[in-house]
Amino acid sequence: MNTSGKLQLSTIITVLVLLVLSLIIKLISYYPNWIEIYYSRGIYPYISSFYRTLFGWIPFSIGDILYFLAGSYLLYYAYKTIKVIANKQLLQVNYFKRIKRTFYIVSTVYIYFNVMWGLNYNRPGIASQLNLIPQLHNEADLKMITSDLIEKVNKTRLSLHAKEIKYKPYQAIFNQAQKAYSKVSLEYPFMEYKTSSVKKSIYGRLGKYVGFLGYYNPFTGEAQLNLTIPQFLLPYVSCHEMAHQLGYASESEASFVSYLAAVHSDDSLFHYSIYFDLYTYANNELYKRDSVAAKNNYKLLDPLVKSDLKVLKTYIEQSKNPIEPIIKIFYDHYLKANQQSNGMNSYNEVVSWLIAYKKKYGKI
Repeated sequence: MNTSGKLQLSTIITVLVLLVLSLIIKLISYYPNWIEIYYSRGIYPYISSFYRTLFGWIPFSIGDILYFLAGSYLLYYAYKTIKVIANKQLLQVNYFKRIKRTFYIVSTVYIYFNVMWGLNYNRPGIASQLNLIPQLHNEADLKMITSDLIEKVNKTRLSLHAKEIKYKPYQAIFNQAQKAYSKVSLEYPFMEYKTSSVKKSIYGRLGKYVGFLGYYNPFTGEAQLNLTIPQFLLPYVSCHEMAHQLGYASESEASFVSYLAAVHSDDSLFHYSIYFDLYTYANNELYKRDSVAAKNNYKLLDPLVKSDLKVLKTYIEQSKNPIEPIIKIFYDHYLKANQQSNGMNSYNEVVSWLIAYKKKYGKI
């Protein structure tokens, strides 16, 4: 009787602690300036640096292994559930125990995710750091920025001096990305990046079919890249995932920070990669408002850029499968649950950042 009472009391205490911690995290999320000062610029840089130091030297992704173990557990749990239903053993299930276990797991993951990284979704971020406020852009803004990007993407592609780009090994790309951040940090100290932890994803082939180019693991602080993607995208994606490591959680912010880093690189491939990506976002946005203007923009591209666009289009078409749309639905809801109301379309919002930057500084 006493043992049962102690167990019940310990359960109540554990549930209350988890609920209180979850509530505190939720309340903190309503104070972005507090998060910016005390978390994103205060505690988080130490957390991020610790994880990159702890796992960065390991040649493979620890986070990918954790995802495999978590996925295996979920599949096993699903198998056991189906088996119980098939054997008509529902009345023998201890539902309280299962609900308690599920609550423990979900709440612990929620707390850990937010404390170790997720609170960054609520920070003012690069907007406050650069005193830059992206606004809804109009058609004229889109035509202005796409015109600039066409000039940049053509120029940078021609600077590579070859029809077929000679790509460096992926590890050299990762190293060059770190150098780009070291250089941009001379102008923007808050973008300083030390101790790299960027790795090849062990799920590259799978990633091709579920639609990811790269991803950040908030539980290990590692950035993983899908190396099956067209290689001219690697510099942009590397800088993008490293931006997540620095605490820029939203996709549009990470893309904009990636731009700031890539243009400071000494490697022309980085310049081409980022301008290529930004052009595709901007022209796709323009296409929704003026398809004729967007098609005319395509005609202005250098043949080498058009060839790379065809490579990307082929990659996307070969990746199409019935599972990808389902994955995107889940990821869309994940983004919306983390302060990105436009879901998957949040990636396109980098265009607003670029337009605001051009209006303030007169260049891109």
